[in-house]
Amino acid sequence: MSKKMQCSDAPLSPSASLFRPETWRVALLVVGAGLLSSAGAQSNCDTPGNTFDEVYCLSKVLVKADDELNAVYGKLLKRLPAAAQVNLRQTQRSWLARRDSECTGRDSRLGEVIYTGCAVDMTVQRVNFLNARYRECMSSGCQPSKLRR
Repeated sequence: MSKKMQCSDAPLSPSASLFRPETWRVALLVVGAGLLSSAGAQSNCDTPGNTFDEVYCLSKVLVKADDELNAVYGKLLKRLPAAAQVNLRQTQRSWLARRDSECTGRDSRLGEVIYTGCAVDMTVQRVNFLNARYRECMSSGCQPSKLRR
């Protein structure tokens, strides 16, 4: 992806303008690394001009959310006792499978599609959930029973 775009680095929030219901339906077609056009790279994520710009902006949010997910997952995993680590790994794999199932599809004409709005929403929710578990570990002690989600 191009580094030209200057989208906000503000914390992720499902109430952000990129999470409008109509944006949720925008699909990112997985056709290769060159998917995003240079025109999209020059757009403004605050007011995307068209569907390609919306997909571009959502994909940037998804990449950021995925980075945050990986970071908090790693921090939490290090804090948990061994048995809880096994549980977290299992629930994370289950969550990934559910996200991938709910946020992807197959179109007979277009092939594989990723519903980026769905993937962003689910990933942000998971980041928030894991951050809450990490905060618990750091403040009042880890509570492995809360990992069963």
